[in-house]
Amino acid sequence: MKRLLLTFCSAAFLLAACNNDKTAEKTASESTTEPATAKTDDNAKKEQAWIPYDNAAADKAMGEAGTLGEQHKMLAKSNGTWAADMSYWRNQGDSAMKMSGTQVTTSILDGHYQQSTYSGDMGGMPFKGISTLGYDNISKDYVSTWVDNMGTGITTMRGTWDNATNSMNMTGKEKNAVNGIECTMREVYKIVDDYTHVMEMYGPDPKTGKEYKMMEIKYTRKK
Repeated sequence: MKRLLLTFCSAAFLLAACNNDKTAEKTASESTTEPATAKTDDNAKKEQAWIPYDNAAADKAMGEAGTLGEQHKMLAKSNGTWAADMSYWRNQGDSAMKMSGTQVTTSILDGHYQQSTYSGDMGGMPFKGISTLGYDNISKDYVSTWVDNMGTGITTMRGTWDNATNSMNMTGKEKNAVNGIECTMREVYKIVDDYTHVMEMYGPDPKTGKEYKMMEIKYTRKK
């Protein structure tokens, strides 16, 4: 079940936000007087002590980490071709901008992950992106990545599945292209039925830095 992740956000739309965080970051930086060596010592103390293990334990753990489970089977159900209809709000309260595209989702690496390729347009320009999604047996959460032809970074998000709402809730960090501040992005991906999925993306408003709903994409299965 693959989303566009930060799709359009990571490429072109996160241009001005997190101003409140920037001020706080500056204040914290100016008030810090602790020597760099002290910070290094503190980090060393916080690092967990290494726990030795033998080859038998390693083989067992690796086997369990690579075992496909119900989460992977659930993801595979979304394989196919999807029409994507997007509404995007550049600022809180703006009229929605409309865009569309096609997403093809397949299982890769013997079903351990999903890969989605997206093609469409963004403001009249060709837009292409690739995302991966999987369930991490070690950390017990879902993890996704996103890259596209309008950026040079790789966006990563992690989250959990909510049975009550039949949705995946993901969060991640991304640097704002204008002010360079690292911002929190949040995504809710809901499975309405086998033929309809809806993704909502939340991020910082460019003017206030407060979270708002910046994007909604409705996916309709083609085949």
